Amino acid sequence: MNIEEIRSFCLNLPGTTEDIKWEDNLVFSVSEKIFCLAGLEPPLRVSFKVTGDVYDDLTLFDGIIQASHFAKRKWVTVIDEDQLSRVEWEKYLLQSYELVKANLPKKKQAELNSTR
Repeated sequence: MNIEEIRSFCLNLPGTTEDIKWEDNLVFSVSEKIFCLAGLEPPLRVSFKVTGDVYDDLTLFDGIIQASHFAKRKWVTVIDEDQLSRVEWEKYLLQSYELVKANLPKKKQAELNSTR
């Protein structure tokens, strides 16, 4: 996926907002909690949250590394976009969204779930 496809996918998730942070990162958040960030300068680098078992598996790939500053929270950075198929990109971006959303207050989760 390219940055525009990632942007389109993320913005279609309920309650998602986008912002530029740290000068050159396009950030996608749900209720002000980041679930994906992508560098705006080539080459494409995208970070997102994953589960512990997925983290262990993905970081075995050459083009996927521990996300700096986020690794202890089970975030990865894809540095070679071809390491994932479109289906995998969508699966992991949705998983990241859901993991972050699960830590929101129950009332906010209910609001987001009702907009689907």
